Amino acid sequence: MALPFPLRRLTAAALLVGLLCGLGATTASAQGDEQHEVSLAAVDVVEASGFLDPVLVEMMADTLRSVDPNRTVAIVFQVNSTASVVPVDELVVLADLIVEAPVPVSFWVGPSKARATGPMAQLVALGDDIGIAPGARMGATGESFLPAGSYDPAFGPTTGYLRDRTVGYQEAIDLGLARRAPVLLEHLVGIPGFEVRTVVEEDGSSVQPVTPTRFRQLDVVDQFFHTVASPAVTYLLLLVGLGLLVFELYTAGVGIAGVIGAVSFLLATYGLGVLPARGWAVGLVILAFLGYAIDVQAGVPRTWSVIGTVSLVVGSVFLFDGVSLSWITFGVGVVGTGMGMVGGMPAMVRTRFSTPTIGREWMVGETGHAVERLSPNGTVSVRGAIWRATTNRATPLEPGDELRVAAIDGLWLEVEPLEGAARDYRRRSGDDSQDN
Repeated sequence: MALPFPLRRLTAAALLVGLLCGLGATTASAQGDEQHEVSLAAVDVVEASGFLDPVLVEMMADTLRSVDPNRTVAIVFQVNSTASVVPVDELVVLADLIVEAPVPVSFWVGPSKARATGPMAQLVALGDDIGIAPGARMGATGESFLPAGSYDPAFGPTTGYLRDRTVGYQEAIDLGLARRAPVLLEHLVGIPGFEVRTVVEEDGSSVQPVTPTRFRQLDVVDQFFHTVASPAVTYLLLLVGLGLLVFELYTAGVGIAGVIGAVSFLLATYGLGVLPARGWAVGLVILAFLGYAIDVQAGVPRTWSVIGTVSLVVGSVFLFDGVSLSWITFGVGVVGTGMGMVGGMPAMVRTRFSTPTIGREWMVGETGHAVERLSPNGTVSVRGAIWRATTNRATPLEPGDELRVAAIDGLWLEVEPLEGAARDYRRRSGDDSQDN
């Protein structure tokens, strides 16, 4: 049935109003989406700290490859790096990504005490914008890894000046190499497209960012392996791993020390594989622990301890090619290892196993000779091996005197002269009781 004209008009009007409202809502939604999309445009801040190793370089490269110009105002690399341990080809790829990035790439050498030297300094020079914090330094670029003719010289006219030296905050500004950026926010404010607003309060005005900031850093696993591949950590893990493995040699079964030692050694091998380690220097460090192990068995530091200490020092000094350990790390490693292997290890083994050592009962009754005076403690030689030994105070032994092994107490031998040994009071009491 047809509707009356007035009713049809009202119906049409209602439909028209509904359609217009729908279009308005759609338009408003589209505008809201557009504003939301605009609001998503942010600055990506990427922390690049430590050596340029495969993990860090890959993270920086992934950031540049995945950048969305519609959602990103700029990329800011917060850098603190002094060396590279990756092939030059990977650095060239990273340099190409920086230059060809669809958004501005900025570098902030900060916070205070941050460093940008070596290959990192050359990458910083490729950025569209550079900021530096007070107390930070940049330069010491070394020889360029970039293909000749493909890039302008790093830092322009000052390239030669910065090849072997670094500049600080004020000098970098005076030379026009970087702008003032005491803190990250001030660096971000200087990036074109980064919007801020001034908020006036009772105690003064403050600048607040309008452009959002997205922070990116290595995830937990990548950060772990990035840390392991640092020279100091790799070196200390190597020493701890080898030391615990040597300790485990003198225990029965596999204990927690052996597990920790094996894990530490495996992590150290990863670090040695990433870092420019010298194979012969690693061999010297391993030889050092073998030398210490021989004297741990004897219970007294002698020739092999000296050989081990010399090997450890030389191996530690030349462990990495082009990368030096700090004196603190070197001192902790060498002094700690020496004290642990020469002084602490024999005592720990004796404390843990105060009963006769498993598998050495055959030595009871063996003969040998005194290496030094025993009155009552000293060293003896049994079957060509040096041992820590003790004897009865009533029968001291002089160097060269023949002796017999009477008992074993941990890593110590209880010995007596072949002839003229004093009767032990324990055996004398037992004999007397039997006579009665």
